[in-house]
Amino acid sequence: MAQRIQMMLSPRKTPVQARSAASVHAILEATIQVLLSVGKERLTTTRVAARAGVSVGTLYQYFPNKSALLQATLRQHFDGIVGAVERVCREQAGKTLDSMATALISAFLEAKMSDGKTSVALYAVSTDVEGVKVVRSLEARANKAIVGMLASTCDPLDTDPHLVTSILLGAMSGVSQRLLESGAREKDFHDLKKELILLACAYLRVCSARA
Repeated sequence: MAQRIQMMLSPRKTPVQARSAASVHAILEATIQVLLSVGKERLTTTRVAARAGVSVGTLYQYFPNKSALLQATLRQHFDGIVGAVERVCREQAGKTLDSMATALISAFLEAKMSDGKTSVALYAVSTDVEGVKVVRSLEARANKAIVGMLASTCDPLDTDPHLVTSILLGAMSGVSQRLLESGAREKDFHDLKKELILLACAYLRVCSARA
């Protein structure tokens, strides 16, 4: 049964040409637009294809059904967030813990909140398309990047970097969820980001061998 569900959610094929990649990008962008305009219940592959400017047949070349389409859109969304984390971790290699915490939290929250309405809409469909599996597979990449960054710091840690990474990700995820659930996301964003950075810096200093 699990294998059958996975087959239903998996894309039919991966685009290898520029034109194909452009079509897939247009389809995924159209999925978000339709999702925001009519909601997940009224979203159909026909509506998405029309919004993307492609035929339904073209859409089905890549996504066999609505669920596969939504899962791919969710994966693209989280892949963008993880990509932002990986970039900042590379840039912060060898720097201080304070610098790492500030850059990491800023990049993570800004990526998460760059389009709050889209994030909320995609979270609403995540349970329908095995979103937990998508998140876990991408979290592994984020964990690896953060652990590697922390291991390179000029302020050596006296605590297991994997444990520190888990705490940081938990704190960042909790604050981002609070922001997404808030009715005043823009108003609260800077204050919550500032406080989270203070919290993370204080925690990392305690974890440092130089504490």
